[in-house]
Amino acid sequence: MEQYRILTLNAIAAAGLRRFPDDRYVVGNDVDAPHAMLVRSRDLHGVAIPPTVRAIARAGAGTNNIPVSEMSTRGVPVFSTPGANANAVKELVLTALLLAARNVIPALRYVNQLDPQASDLEHAVEESKKQFAGVELPGKTLGVVGLGAIGSIVADTAIKLGMNVIGFDPDITVDAAWRLSSSVRKAHTIDELLRQADFVTLHVPLLDVTRHLIGERQLAMMKPGAALLNFARAEIVDDAAVVAALDGRRLAYYLCDFPRAALLGTSRVVALPHLGASTAEAEENCAIMAVDQLRGFLEHGTIVNSVNFPNVEMARESPYRVAIANANVPNMLGQMSTAMARAGLNIHNMVNKSRGEMAYTLVDVDSPVPEALLAVLGAIDGVLSVHAIPAGRTA
Repeated sequence: MEQYRILTLNAIAAAGLRRFPDDRYVVGNDVDAPHAMLVRSRDLHGVAIPPTVRAIARAGAGTNNIPVSEMSTRGVPVFSTPGANANAVKELVLTALLLAARNVIPALRYVNQLDPQASDLEHAVEESKKQFAGVELPGKTLGVVGLGAIGSIVADTAIKLGMNVIGFDPDITVDAAWRLSSSVRKAHTIDELLRQADFVTLHVPLLDVTRHLIGERQLAMMKPGAALLNFARAEIVDDAAVVAALDGRRLAYYLCDFPRAALLGTSRVVALPHLGASTAEAEENCAIMAVDQLRGFLEHGTIVNSVNFPNVEMARESPYRVAIANANVPNMLGQMSTAMARAGLNIHNMVNKSRGEMAYTLVDVDSPVPEALLAVLGAIDGVLSVHAIPAGRTA
């Protein structure tokens, strides 16, 4: 029975690590020749990733700290844990909404500078509180940009609070669409959403197309006095444009999870120290999900929630399985099948899925897979990685 070696590059919640069976896994931060890597925030760009690595899993939603393109060329799937921290982020977004609606931060600053020895303290407070009068959320419009695991439950929570919700997501998945409340109005463009919303919250990944998604032009479209919330990625918003919009009183608040230098000291910026997923529950959920995905891949070749591979699952019908990652080009399946036939293997079951330029194939055969065949498969032009996956205990 094969023993798998897992290199951890950050502190991973024990609830997740306990899901690795002790008799089949060696797990730690000093493991040599690892089969897989488990990471949270550690930046792997420029890091020499061992050739033994078959998969990388991040206990978190984003994978900007992982060289995904490089791993794709090596046939290495990169996993993330979308939705595992969704409730934690949702609660922080709700906190930010209330902070903005009720002007809590400037009110706290005012109270903190009061003189406790002043004889007219109570009178001064009563006279000053009117400057912090806020609004109530029912009837206000929340614009949600990105309707994935987090955006959809933010939208649902806002609806339950009596808010009107308008959403924009040109790449919404079928699963996300099923999760979404029918009360969410669809915006056909982000400009349409920005013009209508009293509060705008961002829940999109950082990609080339989303970098500075909100800049000077977009901020100019927003309602005067609107608030912008960013608990996704810092670079989605142009910091300089936000500061200018705040200084010009176009924007009432910018509430985010990223205390960047350009924002510090700016009035009406509420910047938190990246607390979105910083709950014990979220860290455990992410760790459990990441570990289960790694185990599924290493023990059965299945792929769920990879950012660079297609989702592939196939019921195990044989103790002998081969997993092959390859470029998505014609005649790959034909060459694989021919190689297996020449090696005297009967194919019991097969599944092949593709995603963009990447394809992935699982093959169950009726007899043991010789090492010579793995070498032949690996030598096929376009094959990126190939592994025999023996059956073993999964509990």
